Amino acid sequence: MMEIHSINPVNGKIIQRYNAHTDKQVDKKIMQTHTAWLNWRNSPHNERSRLLLNMSKTLLVKKDELARLMALEMGKPLAQGVAEVEKCATVCDYYAANAAKHLKDQLIETEASKSFISFQPLGVMFAIMPWNFPLWQVFRFLAPALAAGNCGVLKHASNVPGCALAIEDIVKAAGFPQHVFQTLLVGSNKVDRIIENKFIQAVTITGSTAAGSKVAQKAGSLIKKTVLELGGSDAYIILEDSDLEHAAEICVNSRLINSGQSCIAAKRFIVVKSVEKEFTRLFLEKMQAKTMGDPLGNGVDIGPQARIDLRDDLHKQVKLAVKQGAKCILGGEITKGNNAYYPATILTKVKEDNVAFEEELFGPVAAIITAKNENDAIRLANKSIFGLGAAIFTSDKKHGELLAATRIEAGSCFVNALVKSDPRLPFGGIKQSGYGRELGIFGIHEFVNIKTVYVA
Repeated sequence: MMEIHSINPVNGKIIQRYNAHTDKQVDKKIMQTHTAWLNWRNSPHNERSRLLLNMSKTLLVKKDELARLMALEMGKPLAQGVAEVEKCATVCDYYAANAAKHLKDQLIETEASKSFISFQPLGVMFAIMPWNFPLWQVFRFLAPALAAGNCGVLKHASNVPGCALAIEDIVKAAGFPQHVFQTLLVGSNKVDRIIENKFIQAVTITGSTAAGSKVAQKAGSLIKKTVLELGGSDAYIILEDSDLEHAAEICVNSRLINSGQSCIAAKRFIVVKSVEKEFTRLFLEKMQAKTMGDPLGNGVDIGPQARIDLRDDLHKQVKLAVKQGAKCILGGEITKGNNAYYPATILTKVKEDNVAFEEELFGPVAAIITAKNENDAIRLANKSIFGLGAAIFTSDKKHGELLAATRIEAGSCFVNALVKSDPRLPFGGIKQSGYGRELGIFGIHEFVNIKTVYVA
């Protein structure tokens, strides 16, 4: 029988071994979840909201325990883990309060005696989720899915099986009906087979562009709806009239979210030439002040990368960037020992043909890029296969708002703030960063039957 291991990235030691589910077990679980849906689809909104609020309370009671689990399995510093669990509670609260309103029939004036749009659940959703935010990524899908009357099964990243099973336990502890949500302990080689299951109605994936492309191809061949939240190489534009102290602080904090392992972390810092020297000085100073260490320790800003192979891939990108002409002014060296640590790293003199410009650097590595002026900065920001998030720093808020709304090619653009997801706002990307939206009213509408009802 195949085993799935959780491995501590601090020391490379196996935390626990889990038996993977067999094909027969997977089929049974999906059937159970479909059977649960046949009842859940008819549950009243007030009952769904009550259980979502229970789930929020359960998360908060268990937040320290869950943060420790994340620290052990994928290296997230404890304080960041607690914040992640609290955010999961907020998305449960949001849909408990707003789902009924978002799913309310919409009357449309026609020649009919009555015509309206009804939002009906689809069935069992299949979620394929990554390790970097092992709870938040799941609850971002799960809360609106359950609120809409759908059910779900999860294939989580193979390095966080403990988190995957903990989520199933939280759903049970909150009092939801049996089997409305289940975890499938399987490898990625089983994804196609699961998508083929007749009870799977739609698929949502957060992951790499390559993984998303494969899932979309398979689901598309079976005419099953998908939402893809994929890679990003977010550009943060620093204009010459920006508050450089504030900009540098925000930029460093964004680049080091989750030890740099975030799809919406700032990655490319595009700085207008006239302020580049001062911005770089401030950025370096603030990056140097961050502490790397054991994620279970106090005051740690940067934990290890989630796996040693991921850290090694990142280091290869940094070495190639330097070979291609970038200058490394901080970090860029692998820590000794059987661990996955990688230090805060800054690359300057990054040109358009450099790997640090073209590819996503999924770790605590910042690429500083020089722009001649504002128009050049926007051109450089948009010159990317990705389009997830972006930010602009300027003292002219109205001008920044105009640029954010009309000139930047991304699913979201923030002015004088770091890009982040919020339960109240739609989240997702364009170009190779994916399609579809999660969260807010648009997120809950992704996986429902938007049905026209016409009464003559």
